[in-house]
Amino acid sequence: MGCMKRAALLASLAVWLVAPGAALAAGGPVPPVQDGYIGVPGVPYEYAAWAAGRDTVVRVKQAGARSTVPGLRLAGRYGIPGVDYGGTTTGLAANGRTLILADVPANLPPRTTRLLVLDTEPLAVRARLTLPGWSTVDAISPDGRWLYLIRYASPNVSDYEVLAYDLPAHKLLAKPIIDPRDRDEAMTGFPISRVMGPGGRWAYTLYMRPSRVPFVHALDTTGRRAVCIDLPSLANADIGNAHLGLGPGGTELQIQISSVTRTVINTRTFAVYAGDGGSARAPARQVAHIRRSSGGPWELVLLLIGVVAAGGAQVARHAYRRRPEPATITVIDPRLTDDA
Repeated sequence: MGCMKRAALLASLAVWLVAPGAALAAGGPVPPVQDGYIGVPGVPYEYAAWAAGRDTVVRVKQAGARSTVPGLRLAGRYGIPGVDYGGTTTGLAANGRTLILADVPANLPPRTTRLLVLDTEPLAVRARLTLPGWSTVDAISPDGRWLYLIRYASPNVSDYEVLAYDLPAHKLLAKPIIDPRDRDEAMTGFPISRVMGPGGRWAYTLYMRPSRVPFVHALDTTGRRAVCIDLPSLANADIGNAHLGLGPGGTELQIQISSVTRTVINTRTFAVYAGDGGSARAPARQVAHIRRSSGGPWELVLLLIGVVAAGGAQVARHAYRRRPEPATITVIDPRLTDDA
């Protein structure tokens, strides 16, 4: 990504961190992105949320094209959910039919989190979600059914949980995606790079931690499960500019630093190998999507320092169509819902 965009993202990160009670945990809080397009392989259209004063204009364009068509004007400030500080975003399902927009909060931490669920053909707001407290969007399943949220239960960075929301059923599952065996193990980190597996089922994210080794978080967005893979071979590496890539067929996850493949992960077995193919670590066992964080303010400062140092006609159909009033859904505390 360009230096200007990276600088802007780092500036927004600094604002979030100095805000009272700001939290940092796996998957967030990365601010929603405005004026940047999101697309998925095989879908001919890309979408962006543009700031328009106090409103937001959702624009649509054909993939790779320059010309855009304003599709929706929305009251309030919304953006495409961000997932890493390389500028990667999420919220568009792999089938291209569902798009999630996240409210850009004026104050941190916000008392409520507002999300918009959009249909893309025709472009229209399907539902407005209001959740208590502060949540960020982490991923969405390929069919648009499961939306993954990181919920901060308090301003304390050690108090958060990952929840799955069933979009068609309008149901937030009560049981957090946490493995009880690993509940107390810290996994706070900075999301450096995200890449999606073939078909959009697996979301792979590389995290940096100043006090421990980096790790990759692999989320199965269809099966509601995850694998966390520690990377001890990169313990002394500067991964601030690292990025993830997929090998042919998506069977290998490659971690590149300065254009050199340093580590390879088998996406079927989760075995970790050195870039030259030598074995670097035994296969990682399956663990929870998120473990509790024990990071404090000093860890936040160190993380920030580490990142800064690292340096056509069909589209027109979307515009100005008369649309039915969307459903407004207030999501109650997940502990009061029934688990599926």
